[in-house]
Amino acid sequence: MNSLRRQPSYLRRRDIGGGTRALAHKLGVTQPLLYRYFPSKDDLIREVYRKVYLEPLEIGWEKVLSDRSRPLRVRLQEFYEIYTDAIFNRRWLRIYLYSGLKGLDINRWYVGMVKDKILTRILRECRHDAGLATQGRPSAAELELAWVFHGGIFYYGVRKYIYEAPVLEDKAQMISDALDIFLAGFERMAESATDRRRAPIKVVG
Repeated sequence: MNSLRRQPSYLRRRDIGGGTRALAHKLGVTQPLLYRYFPSKDDLIREVYRKVYLEPLEIGWEKVLSDRSRPLRVRLQEFYEIYTDAIFNRRWLRIYLYSGLKGLDINRWYVGMVKDKILTRILRECRHDAGLATQGRPSAAELELAWVFHGGIFYYGVRKYIYEAPVLEDKAQMISDALDIFLAGFERMAESATDRRRAPIKVVG
């Protein structure tokens, strides 16, 4: 079913919720043949998720983020330049937004992947850089800080490629400015955590 794998943009043009009969007609195959490769619509959606969402991110990003021989800021700048090169296009963003509006699983899968594979890794590296323990899960406050940072970069792509609104054309500078804010915020959070550990225990009595 190579024809499907070559045409994920169909779902952009005809809506992510389009029926399998219309999809089969578009691809020039019969509906029974489509079901031979994808027994259910959920299987079809999983293939779209793999092809459109996961394959573009096979960029060795884990190695980029975890290479502690390089400064953290350099790693984060490089990662987000590569990441945005992969997802900042109308097809990728439109499928993502449409699937969210339709309540499909694609968005939930992707958000879970970003949290578990990207943001948790970034926060672990931030904690290591700040001399904090890296075991265990990030705190809710740390994750929220990371989501605000990541979401701001993502929304730059939405504004540019979906809304066609004016943006700072120097994407690398936008990422650098966002990193300034994120790393400063994490530094304050780390200092607060350190201060709490160092606070003397009051003895009553």
